[in-house]
Order: sequence, then structure tokens, then C-alpha cells
Amino acid sequence: MVGWDADEKIVDGGFAAQFEQALSNVLAVVAEAGGRAEDVVRMLVYVVDKDEYLASRAELAGAWRRVMGRHYPTMTLVAITDLAEPGALVEIEATAVVPD
Repeated sequence: MVGWDADEKIVDGGFAAQFEQALSNVLAVVAEAGGRAEDVVRMLVYVVDKDEYLASRAELAGAWRRVMGRHYPTMTLVAITDLAEPGALVEIEATAVVPD
């Protein structure tokens, strides 16, 4: 998931805003399957600028708490040169195990 809004446009506001939107988008898909934040067991976060990620950590922590609460799944950060979606600064891949 990238930081798309409902119109599939990358949200304004820079890295932290895109991160929060991407995270919210992940949870929207999990919720559609009947799950919750606690059902997310793994995340892979791709960023195009590791320094921007590091500089945004305080904002990201706030976004994390708003979206994920106090649930912290296994997570990996991968710095890459570009993403397929023009203007995307972050992409989140997640795995959730939703109970029946």
C-alpha cells in the first residue's frame, strides 16, 4: 500500500502523511477481511529516502499510535531508489492472520 487517498491520489504533506495514509490503507484491507491491527503479524516498509524516514521518526511514532495503537508486529525497513507509483515516498507490505 502507498499513501493514496480515496481518489487514488498520493496525499499531500510529505513523508509522515504518506506513511500514515499507507498504514491506514493497510488496516482498511485487514478490516475488510474481518481483522484488526492486532492481526497484522509482519510489515515490510519500503522508503525512497532513509534519511527522511529517520528525520520523521517523531511524526511516524504519532501516526503509528493513531493507526496501530500499541501493537508492534515484526517489521523491516528497506531503502530503495524508487517506487512504481509516481510521487510515492513510502510503501507498506503487510501480512495479517485473521481468525475465522
